[in-house]
Amino acid sequence: MGIIELFLIGVGLSMDAFAVSVCKGLSMQKCTWKKSALVGAYFGIFQAGMPLAGFFLGVQFRDVITSIDHWIAFVLLGLIGGNMVREALGKKGCDCCEEAEEALDMRTMLGLAVATSIDALAVGVTFAFLKVNIVPAVCFIGVITFTLSVAGVKIGNIFGTKYQTKAELLGGMILILMGLKILLEHLGILNLAG
Repeated sequence: MGIIELFLIGVGLSMDAFAVSVCKGLSMQKCTWKKSALVGAYFGIFQAGMPLAGFFLGVQFRDVITSIDHWIAFVLLGLIGGNMVREALGKKGCDCCEEAEEALDMRTMLGLAVATSIDALAVGVTFAFLKVNIVPAVCFIGVITFTLSVAGVKIGNIFGTKYQTKAELLGGMILILMGLKILLEHLGILNLAG
C-alpha cells in the first residue's frame, strides 16, 4: 500500500473526528490553539491506536484467510464507508452539535475519541491482511487526524457546521473507493502499480 493510498485512508478515517471537532469549535466561546491541539491529540492518538489494535487482531487470522483477504478488505471498507455516507445523507442538521459542549475534560474527550475511531479498528484488521507496514501507517493516520481535527475546531469556531456533512460524505466515499481498488487489484482487473 503506497503513501497516497494511506493518505486517502487516513483522510477518510479522520472525517468523523473532523466533524466532531467542528462541533467542538462551534461550542467554544474562545477557541485557542491549546484547546484545538488538545482535541486533535485525543482524536489523533485514538485514530492511530485503533488500527494498531485491529492489526494485531488481524495478524492472528491472516495466514488462515489469505485467499480471501481482498474480499474482507473490500467488505470492511465498503461497510464503513457506506455507513458514513448513509449517516451524512440522513442528517437533517448537526446532531452531534446539539450535544456538543465546550467541555474538554478527559471523560468527555475519551468517549468522543473512542466513538470516532471504532471504524479504524476494522481498517487495522484490513491492514493485517494486506501486510501493511503498520508503524508508519498508524503514525501517518494519527498525524492526519490530528491536523484535520485542529483545523476542524478552528473551522467550527469561525464558520459553524457548514462543512460537517460534506466531510463525512467525502470520507465515506474515499473508504468505499479504496476498498473497491483493493478488490480490483487483487482480482487482476486494475493494475496501477505497473
